[in-house]
Amino acid sequence: MNDQANGEWDQLERRVTRRRFVGLTIGGGAAVLSGGPILQAATVANAEGNSVFKIGGDLSVNRLGFGAMRITGYRIWGWPKDRDEARRVLKRAVELGVNLIDTADAYGPQTSELLIAEALHPYPKGVVIATKGGLTRPSRWRWVPNGRHEYLKQCVDGSLKRLRLYWIDLYQLHTVDPKVPIEDSLGALKEMRDAGKIRHVGLSNVEPEQIERARKVVPIATVQNQYNVANRRSENALKYCEKEGLGFMPWSPVGGGRSLKGGAMEAVAKEQNASVYQVAIAWLLHRSPVMLPIPGTSSVAHLGENVAAGKLQLTPAEMKALDSA
Repeated sequence: MNDQANGEWDQLERRVTRRRFVGLTIGGGAAVLSGGPILQAATVANAEGNSVFKIGGDLSVNRLGFGAMRITGYRIWGWPKDRDEARRVLKRAVELGVNLIDTADAYGPQTSELLIAEALHPYPKGVVIATKGGLTRPSRWRWVPNGRHEYLKQCVDGSLKRLRLYWIDLYQLHTVDPKVPIEDSLGALKEMRDAGKIRHVGLSNVEPEQIERARKVVPIATVQNQYNVANRRSENALKYCEKEGLGFMPWSPVGGGRSLKGGAMEAVAKEQNASVYQVAIAWLLHRSPVMLPIPGTSSVAHLGENVAAGKLQLTPAEMKALDSA
């Protein structure tokens, strides 16, 4: 960190000590017993008319977020070709009202987190940075799970440093390591939560049975699985989140252009005077009140199109057609 960042860090430490933060987290209204349900407030509209969801019952975010995977280089590896444009995308997202930005230490690796800090630190009030750990990148073409206890604790500390944060509002286990019991992995995140380094814990790429096991170790606030209009294999996980009041963050929310061609998707897009990508995002927002789509892009122009999708109002007939597609 530079001298300015260090000065800001020191000011933050004087305002809120880690012990004070832990007391607020554990003793406040959002505290829950490990393994018990996290009670979420109902989805509401904020003053600007955007739909809002409370992660963990106390962390308000606009439901349409931003996924920061695509701001990195080719195949999610290294720095982007246009680093300035990547920073502009992040700044513009916040200007457009996005206050949930999702990333991971594996994106780059590390470069996505570094770019977020470069563009947005000191973070505007209300901006929530969610990140993930437990998936390594030995090369551009490989993603290898590592859910070992000590490794995950190192991941949290590394993300804190890169993001220039005192604590991480939402830290997610990126994937379940088949070689490590999920209880061991979540035990590491519980330790970091108890130390005040994590506010809420989330999961990614999991089935309902794994969510149940995880919640016996530490309260779980969100689940991030692949889900879109053409790929609904995580329907059971979504239903579980609806029942238990957990946020559901669908990755790959538009599922690629090929899956959106033809049929009901193009018909609805024409009726709405919108793109098929906008309709795909709008469908997610209409699909469930716990849905927190995080479409990503490396282009400011495309970002504006994605955010505008949050204003689309699909009719019951259009939703029925898309549900049946």
